[in-house]
Amino acid sequence: MPSFDVVSEVDLQEVDNAVNQVTKEIATRFDFRGSKCKVERDQAILKVTADDDYKLGQVLEVLKEKLTRRKVDVGVLDYGTVEEAFGGLRRQQITVRQGVETELAKKIVAGLKLAKLKVQASIQGEQVRVTGKKRDDLQEAIASIKSAGYELPLQFTNFRE
Repeated sequence: MPSFDVVSEVDLQEVDNAVNQVTKEIATRFDFRGSKCKVERDQAILKVTADDDYKLGQVLEVLKEKLTRRKVDVGVLDYGTVEEAFGGLRRQQITVRQGVETELAKKIVAGLKLAKLKVQASIQGEQVRVTGKKRDDLQEAIASIKSAGYELPLQFTNFRE
């Protein structure tokens, strides 16, 4: 039976490249000269540190710009709360979300059932597998998922006949 997987994946190498570009821009920009602004990546967590809220906002804008240029959707970023760090600095953790969470997977499955398409959807770990008898049914399912406008950017992979 034809099938495909609904996933949400981010290339962490591209995120790392964007973080390196942000670091270079912070080092060269006049308004950041002499500041203690920095961005670090630890697995799927970005740690942004800045002197004050204004500079933190500026660093986040530069980060979003660099991620967008590297074709990483900024919708995968989950912003934590801004904290007070040692020495009067401001710090914020940003999580890069990977995989389809169970809540969202349930919404996708319910949306496909509600659309009354001739497909079956099942949750498999951090992805949703959609199967159907015809390829056209699967294409309708993809269109239905795209039009639903979920908060996390989704990709459709592993399309099999």
